[in-house]
Amino acid sequence: MTAGILAGKVALVTGAAGGMGRATALMFAEAGAKVVVSDIDADGGVATAALITDEGGEARFVTADVSDSRSVAELVRGTVAAFGGLHCAVNGAAIELERERLADVDEAVFDRIIAVNLRSIFLCMKYEIRQLLEQGSGGAIVNIASTNSFRPQPNQSAYTASKHGVLGMTRNAAIDYAPDGIRINAICPGAIDTPMLRAAIERRGREPDEVAGRLSLLGRFGEPDEIAKAALWLCSDESSFTIGHALAVDGGYLAR
Repeated sequence: MTAGILAGKVALVTGAAGGMGRATALMFAEAGAKVVVSDIDADGGVATAALITDEGGEARFVTADVSDSRSVAELVRGTVAAFGGLHCAVNGAAIELERERLADVDEAVFDRIIAVNLRSIFLCMKYEIRQLLEQGSGGAIVNIASTNSFRPQPNQSAYTASKHGVLGMTRNAAIDYAPDGIRINAICPGAIDTPMLRAAIERRGREPDEVAGRLSLLGRFGEPDEIAKAALWLCSDESSFTIGHALAVDGGYLAR
């Protein structure tokens, strides 16, 4: 990637208080974008925005509950108010809470996972697309799916269902809005070294080295920056002919 590849662009990144979202926001700012950082975690989101502005970039933090329609609508309006428009978005907010088989999953846990992981993608795309259509100049949207979109892990029925849904919704929206110059794609991360992954490993009583060896041909976890690089490419003009694609960034896990 070259410096300035997103110069003059306005980017919105959800789930940006840490992990892959923070890495994406930082990389987009380094590439020249003005970045709206969003998360329900205000402390982490403010910290991400500060990391950008401390390096001379332009960023604003806008808190949002991406499972709530009014909050997402305000988020997009806030993005436009802060920087005058919207050109690309990475929808990455997600949770993973399960450790039981399907019959033992609490219904409230299922509902919460679907709300944060799937309903949020619908709402974010809904309001992002409306803004892009109003501007009339196209744009790019990247949704964060998962290798679970293709190959489920044990005891993750709700999470897997949500990530299958993200991929299906991404592809359908890509078909609908390609004629308007809006490119919509998904990234399917494998085992990326984030607080959410570490918490899931601890919750299941697993050893990190065993998990890394099982979920990657390289025998290591991926780094958040490796997802950010994929998102940057998909949001840039370098991927101008890429539409409705599910890009696995997984250390070869799905190749097995």
